[in-house]
Amino acid sequence: MPELNKLFYERIGLSQGHPITFDTLATVLEKTAQTIPFENLCIIEKNTNEITKSNLVNKILVRKEGGICYELNSLFYFYLIENGFDAFLARGVVFNQAKQEFQDLGRTHVTILVNHEGQSYVVDTGFGGNLPLRPVPLTGESVTSHNGEFRVRKLNTKYGDYVLEMKLKHKDTEWKTGYTFDTRKRIDDVTEFNEIQSIIAEHPESPFSKGQLLTRLTSKGNITLTNSTWTEWKDGMVSKELIEDERFKQLAKQHFGIEK
Repeated sequence: MPELNKLFYERIGLSQGHPITFDTLATVLEKTAQTIPFENLCIIEKNTNEITKSNLVNKILVRKEGGICYELNSLFYFYLIENGFDAFLARGVVFNQAKQEFQDLGRTHVTILVNHEGQSYVVDTGFGGNLPLRPVPLTGESVTSHNGEFRVRKLNTKYGDYVLEMKLKHKDTEWKTGYTFDTRKRIDDVTEFNEIQSIIAEHPESPFSKGQLLTRLTSKGNITLTNSTWTEWKDGMVSKELIEDERFKQLAKQHFGIEK
């Protein structure tokens, strides 16, 4: 699919002449996080399609929608592969901060692993407002972006062999667990994620089947839209507005480019 690169750069607003290397990956990650929203509208509307490369390109790059982790990271994986990166996908489980335990839905989080000069890194564009915006090495060394600090530790859990930890800017003073993931099973076929999509859409404990959610990062924080609230973090200050249906539609179009 030779048009993927062209469509991707158009979607995130970067020139096709912008060279993508490991050293410039952070720029692309930031532009992606500030452009393509994490959103579950197709799940809520029961309007999902099979997870394939062509369907993801059509949904996110042609129709200019967003998606959930298995969609956003699968698309970014295809983009990396097309540009010569040694990358693969891995499954894991998000940590439920309220319950202080891993979600018991199976391995429904999808992340990307990139190998570069003998080192492996997590690259994630599908973790809502918790994106590292930098490749995170699997050595325990922390990296910093304008979104906070992130590190990956070797830790055997029920669901994986590593954990991503984070201290979000203006929100966290201590390290907290983001998710665990399993590097021992390399995934290159995204059709495996149709199982995840079914769980997210149908499981009674799924956090993404209850109500509409759209979120993306901004240059100064992040914005989040749900059925009933509009929340904006800007320079460490948070504002929240209670909304109704017409206001939801207005904000979805204005800030996410999505008409509903």
